[in-house]
Amino acid sequence: MRAILKIGAVLLATAGVAEAAPAFTLTSSAFKNGAAIPDKYAFNGMGCTGENVAPPLEWKNPPAGTKSFALMVHDPDAPTGSGWWHWVAYNIPADATSIPEGGALPKGAVGGNNDMGKPGYGGPCPPPGSGKHHYNFTLFALKVDKIEVPPGASAAMVGFNANGNAIGKAKLTGLYSRPKAK
Repeated sequence: MRAILKIGAVLLATAGVAEAAPAFTLTSSAFKNGAAIPDKYAFNGMGCTGENVAPPLEWKNPPAGTKSFALMVHDPDAPTGSGWWHWVAYNIPADATSIPEGGALPKGAVGGNNDMGKPGYGGPCPPPGSGKHHYNFTLFALKVDKIEVPPGASAAMVGFNANGNAIGKAKLTGLYSRPKAK
């Protein structure tokens, strides 16, 4: 009788419970979430001496129904009042699973303007002594094949459209700081 009760309890506990989908994740082989971004990926200019090379990115388990992706990299700690956009890319095809080191986008993807006024990656270069800055790499899984924005659209416009069409988001945060100038 006890065995039957135990089986019944297990069946009741598991009835109607669906397996959760694996998490939509964004990773980089260059740095771990919450860790420092290596100097190689920092900007080369404005007092910074990095190589301004985009770090490699890889993602897994996008939500069902994903038709494209958008990538946005933002430093909310930049002393501008609105942060700083370091990289904007959109209309990344749904079958893409990575962006290699250097930032070459898959065919059909569009490189949007960063806050330096040009497309492509602009590495970290916070003001000296301003502490650790957070560089939020956000990959949006979108329900549309393409974001329709005019050429040269601002990062805010791309972000508005990405958020409005998102069915999932994966985030990776890297840290970067510069010592106070002597």
